Amino acid sequence: MVIKMIQRVIHDNKELAIIIRKDFHEEGIHFLTDDNYSQQLAYMCHPVDKSIDAHVHNYEERIVIHTQETLIIRKGVLRVDFYLDDHSYFESWVLHAGDIILLVSGGHGFVVLEDVEMVEVKQGPYGGPNDKTRFDAINSSQIIIRGES
Repeated sequence: MVIKMIQRVIHDNKELAIIIRKDFHEEGIHFLTDDNYSQQLAYMCHPVDKSIDAHVHNYEERIVIHTQETLIIRKGVLRVDFYLDDHSYFESWVLHAGDIILLVSGGHGFVVLEDVEMVEVKQGPYGGPNDKTRFDAINSSQIIIRGES
């Protein structure tokens, strides 16, 4: 089975997540998100002595109405369970050390399959208890694994 190194979790033409597998390698700059996503994700691979112009990011007011988060799996194995906006279960994917995922839309839950170390990046400031709505997870006997690497 050949695994694509960039995988997209999609339901009814709505993107739920983008996964960059640990073995992805392609020279240049590859923006993987639409310009309108509140979290931008790009993969960059440059040769030695490549220069990137010095720069600062300008202050620009942005309105973020939906939090998107990126997880970088440093160690272990993590199952991501995807849910639709109505909290119904969609499918699950397994991530391994070195994988990166941008959670774009819908809901998600996690099950640690092997001890995990991961880094989470998302927009701030944190909204406290109003930042998320919790709901019951799927029964483990109903799990559907997709995109296994």
